[in-house]
Amino acid sequence: MIKGLAITPPVLGRISIGRVVEKNGIRLPQKDNQFTITSQIQEKDGWVLHPLDEELRKDAPNNKLRTIPVRMLFNEADLNLRAEYTMFDRKSGRPMCVGNGDACKRLTQSGVQSLPCPGPTLCEFGKGGLCKPYGRLNVKIGDDNDLGTFIFRTTGYNSIRTLAARLSYYQAVSGGLLAYMPLELKLRGKSTTQSRRTPIFYVDLVIKEGVSLQEAVAEAKETANKVAEEGIDQAALDAAAAKGFGNALFEYDEDEMTEVVEEFYPAAPVERSTDSSVVASKFRKNLESQHSVAG
Repeated sequence: MIKGLAITPPVLGRISIGRVVEKNGIRLPQKDNQFTITSQIQEKDGWVLHPLDEELRKDAPNNKLRTIPVRMLFNEADLNLRAEYTMFDRKSGRPMCVGNGDACKRLTQSGVQSLPCPGPTLCEFGKGGLCKPYGRLNVKIGDDNDLGTFIFRTTGYNSIRTLAARLSYYQAVSGGLLAYMPLELKLRGKSTTQSRRTPIFYVDLVIKEGVSLQEAVAEAKETANKVAEEGIDQAALDAAAAKGFGNALFEYDEDEMTEVVEEFYPAAPVERSTDSSVVASKFRKNLESQHSVAG
């Protein structure tokens, strides 16, 4: 396995609740009140819709896609949703500091250091909105690809907090059979003082409509026994995923770096007053040397 490269679930497409639009020559994120499922192909007008988007939208009220039937790929909640406090270099889009509120790994001119993580509100390095919670949720939609997933990326506290809670709860009540639970992503809205009473939307994870929690757990147990008899080793899959995620200091995708800057740092300056550009340049050189050594 190539060291320094995070081995993440194969991605077939993206799930979003907004898009990036161009206004006066500036590309800005625009929130929406529905899901959009796109492929991995991007054209000048934006991301190309995945066929599943049209298929699921046919049965959606008013053609608004606000629920998506999904299953998890792993039984371990934290493998399906990876969430950390993250500071990105605004020019390259690469992560420069990743922490969990207790400890962090930070890219410095002397290399990657392990340091205390006080969280984004108390951290001098990431103050001013530079450090944000960053979550990546991988889910399965449909049965056409056993290990292929669709990814939902977010810096929203509401989505991350809700998804993390639901995943851990469903893992617990199912006896560790999260991958077999019939679930669906559900878009919810709320108003807060911070949003000035304007509705904001976040993503929730619930039992598939029409199925009770007891029925979902029974179905999960039945399905787990069936696939085990067919020779599928779910525990080994979880172990392989954990090893793959831990194969790199930071989890990131070279192809998505520009999107990270556009979506999460709108109208951001290209350089900080600190030496982040120097650090990012050294990080790139380190990665290049790792790949060249690996052959």
